[in-house]
Amino acid sequence: MNIRRNLEEREEISLSPFASKSGQSKGRRTPEEPCEVRTAFQHDRDRILHCKSFRRLKYKTQVFLSPEGDHYRTRLTHTLEVSQIARTVSRALSLNEDLTEAIALGHDLGHTPFGHAGEKVLAELAPGGFHHVKQSLRVVDVIEKEGAGLNLTHEVRDGILKHSKGQGPILSPDPSVMAETLEGRIVRLADIIAYVNHDLDDAVRAGLIEKDQVPEDLLGTLGDTHARRINAMVRDMIEQSLAQDGGQICLSDEIAGAVAALRDWLFEHVYRVERVHDDFDKASHVLRGLFLFFVENEQALLAHGGRRFSGDPLEISVTDFIAGMTDRYAINLYHRLFLPQPWKIL
Repeated sequence: MNIRRNLEEREEISLSPFASKSGQSKGRRTPEEPCEVRTAFQHDRDRILHCKSFRRLKYKTQVFLSPEGDHYRTRLTHTLEVSQIARTVSRALSLNEDLTEAIALGHDLGHTPFGHAGEKVLAELAPGGFHHVKQSLRVVDVIEKEGAGLNLTHEVRDGILKHSKGQGPILSPDPSVMAETLEGRIVRLADIIAYVNHDLDDAVRAGLIEKDQVPEDLLGTLGDTHARRINAMVRDMIEQSLAQDGGQICLSDEIAGAVAALRDWLFEHVYRVERVHDDFDKASHVLRGLFLFFVENEQALLAHGGRRFSGDPLEISVTDFIAGMTDRYAINLYHRLFLPQPWKIL
């Protein structure tokens, strides 16, 4: 019995006509024999979940640099929250939950240490600039499995590449920046729903802001607790998408406006405030020092675990190495390379 085929047939029967069916995937960059037990999207999810880059997310900054408190989010917990939100919506709309989960788990694999401060440094130093979205795709295409990559399906790769919004439109009318699949578009929205809520929660926990500082009109629209805000946003996405007969993923104008306003408020009162920014200035100095050192010392790059791929300039290899670091690894390596070490008695 071929279990995969049974699962593909079940998808054809049970999922929405607008869902991405595993058996109709546009395929992988390198053709391979399909698994007899898992669908293509299940297989992609498992490859991402078991890769090294995914494990390193637990020690990468979300907002607060190398937090010592046990309850602050990291890049890994952010990823899991995005996955949970996206899967809830996908299931409610009878879309492909496996594809949704695979995109969500892989969307931030290319994030640097120290969050967006690290991304800013590499954008200045790397040839052609740097963006974590493109790096996430490079991780799954090239870097993982010692250069072999994960060989993911087209639909998962597309969703990873087009999840990011920055401070731009939550949903863009430009089809070139929106995922081809509804599942990928769900992840794009789930990403911002997750981070505006958990970053607000962490900022209050850190004493950086008080809950009553958040504009009353936003709390009135979205809810005055973390759970109520998540519920309001998720329910709105489901209800508004269903009202479009399932062919679109959308939010109401009221909720979309409030989400964008909350994001902008967080940039002003959390992400860019002096108490947070000062530590990221120091972190930027660490990454800049490491980048310049390894560009001048190829053998040191290789000795510390960096890799060279055929045809890549040394600067790209250094970018890959630094982007893959965790916060603590970058700090410890900088300490070993540039600061005096205690004398060891032999």
